[in-house]
Amino acid sequence: MAARNRSVSDDREALYDKLIATNPDIERKGDANPYTAVNGNMFTLLHESRLAIRLPEEEREKFLKKYKTKLYEAYGGVMKEYVAVPDDMLANTKELKKYLDLSYEYARTLKPKPTTKKKR
Repeated sequence: MAARNRSVSDDREALYDKLIATNPDIERKGDANPYTAVNGNMFTLLHESRLAIRLPEEEREKFLKKYKTKLYEAYGGVMKEYVAVPDDMLANTKELKKYLDLSYEYARTLKPKPTTKKKR
């Protein structure tokens, strides 16, 4: 069996999937780097087993202060609207669900982005 090119551990991915499953309106996407998006706007990302959640400014500031974390960094840059979820918090589905829902609602208010996939 060929090894998959993955940046996420299976246990972290299972916790991410459990979180996403709490909202039936959200579809999990991605294989090596699981993510969620609505209207072409990504709002969560699990990259290198680290979770990023996109939040509106006020909620983002509260999250950063409450959980003593920082903005998410990936691919050599800071993702300005995304908070870095503390590693031990990914297992706390109940606590994270409210932020997932806030993130989803926020992403729905953003201007839709055109899809890059080719129509068949």
